[in-house]
Amino acid sequence: MTEHWSYREGVVSNPTMSMVGFDVEATDGKIGSVDEENNAVGASYLVVDTGFWIFGKKVVMPASTIIRIDPQEKKVYLARTKEEIKNAPEFDENTYQEPTYRQQVGDYYGRFPHRP
Repeated sequence: MTEHWSYREGVVSNPTMSMVGFDVEATDGKIGSVDEENNAVGASYLVVDTGFWIFGKKVVMPASTIIRIDPQEKKVYLARTKEEIKNAPEFDENTYQEPTYRQQVGDYYGRFPHRP
């Protein structure tokens, strides 16, 4: 399961850089901004605030879904479409860090083909 929660090789060039506040781009357009991040080895993810795009919903994006980070533009690029992100397991402020929820999110994103 940790493969979903680990960054792809070469994505993170500066492990101490914070991405909080960065814009987040799906393969088909902007989805929101980084609200929170966790960079623990084997447990890395972003919490993305989608704002009005899907009515203020937040989503957890496992590190494996991130294909590029542009620190100059302050953008994070994901290997998922807006529709795939919109249909992800519902974010719950009280349970999003629990193993059961992380398993659901990992299983959900694991169903999609690996994209560069």
